[in-house]
Amino acid sequence: MTHAFADALPELALPWQAEPAAAPAQLALDEALAADLGLDPAWLRTDDGLRFLTGTLVPEGARPVAQVYAGHQFGGYSPRLGDGRALLLGELRTRDGQLRDLHLKGSGRTPFARSGDGLAAVGPMLREHVVSTAMHALGVPTTRALAVVATGSDVQREVPLPGAVLARTASSHLRVGSFQYAAAVEAGSGAVPGAPGGLLRRLADHAIARHHPVAAQAGPPAAQYRALLEEVVAAQARLVAQWVLLGFVHGVMNTDNTTISGETIDYGPCAFIDAYDPLASFSSIDTGGRYAYGRQPGIAEWNLARFAEALLPLLVEGGAGQQDDDAARTDRAVAVATEALEGFRVVFGSAFAVGVHRKLGLDTRAVDRAVSGPVVDDLLALAADARVDHTTLYRRLGDAARAGSGDAVLPLFADPAVRGRAEAWVPRWLALRPDAELADRTNPVVVPRNHLVEEALAAATAGDLAPVERLVDAVSRPFEARAGFERYAEPAPASFGDYTTFCGT
Repeated sequence: MTHAFADALPELALPWQAEPAAAPAQLALDEALAADLGLDPAWLRTDDGLRFLTGTLVPEGARPVAQVYAGHQFGGYSPRLGDGRALLLGELRTRDGQLRDLHLKGSGRTPFARSGDGLAAVGPMLREHVVSTAMHALGVPTTRALAVVATGSDVQREVPLPGAVLARTASSHLRVGSFQYAAAVEAGSGAVPGAPGGLLRRLADHAIARHHPVAAQAGPPAAQYRALLEEVVAAQARLVAQWVLLGFVHGVMNTDNTTISGETIDYGPCAFIDAYDPLASFSSIDTGGRYAYGRQPGIAEWNLARFAEALLPLLVEGGAGQQDDDAARTDRAVAVATEALEGFRVVFGSAFAVGVHRKLGLDTRAVDRAVSGPVVDDLLALAADARVDHTTLYRRLGDAARAGSGDAVLPLFADPAVRGRAEAWVPRWLALRPDAELADRTNPVVVPRNHLVEEALAAATAGDLAPVERLVDAVSRPFEARAGFERYAEPAPASFGDYTTFCGT
């Protein structure tokens, strides 16, 4: 295990130790992921393995640190956040040579915990295990849960709950908030912002080397940092397009949860929509719906603008000089950043258009977009007006394409106010000759349905892990219609009611 992040950026890494777990017991382990990281799954189940997974047995080469970063949380800026209940143990290499962080969540208070207890409960940690497993199987870039270990102690929330530690992996934990913190430190120190050897420049160089090495080939340093911005903008645009296509609502899209790698991170108050609703919002703390389902692209773009602001000192050549020169240099940097940010809508628009066409069984290379575009738009409008189940609607399109009729989908539009529009839509879509196999490959049978997630987590909190294990099995093969897993493809019953998610802190 290495400690490259702590070595390269000590200003962002506070050495710290995990709190001992009273009676660690394994709740979940991704054996395939463990093996890919060079870890023996059998050893991870031993006493020493459990101590490793809870951070109290520090392996050779590891140097546990709590990371510091800033962030805009629900639009309000916090200059110093950081890992209040988490530790980065270090980095491991996968079988194909990729570097991965090994990170703990719920391992105890750090100096960044503020008023938090630094602990985590079984339910929220298993939620991250379930949903990140599903996202990986769905092809969405994501952090991944290696293991969840019960600590043997309770944590106090509204009621006492059994505690747990999540061990997760990621390409890294660099985030927009990391750059916001570095830029603020330099601005407040009196040093020249973005100077060679300074924290902001070293952080940007580290991000390029680790995630976007193509940027290093862009030319002089300023061109490389512009390329970094463009790469991160594109990665986030593609990621959020995938979220929207699948009906995923992150729930807490703060800048400290926006990664430089383009991976999904932090599955606290997340959910998947049932009824299609662009304003769907589930998080108990998102009272204004800032991070609602259909608002996610705009929020991602806003977050990336904060990233661009942090990078401004790096985006044009030259050092600080006279006041007028500094003002002109800033103006040039803002122009560069603005142009780079304009790429978000281009990349998102393209990724979403290609993806939603594929969901309808249409290849954008083979259809006339002037004809197919309105067909796509009209289906989205129909789904919103009828509040049709998102996952079910798209999955049934494969059956409808095979049958050459709307029999598989029209029953979803039972409301007379939209039924006629749906009946008129089907022949227009069929005239585009949709490919049933393409639709099936694109649209999952199974996503982590909210009612099933809650059912499984409640059982696990009470000591029964079987429902979680069954749910993980279901979401691990999301595109397969398997006998015995029919209930995992069904929408929530009406009795489930409105759904609210919580952060777990």
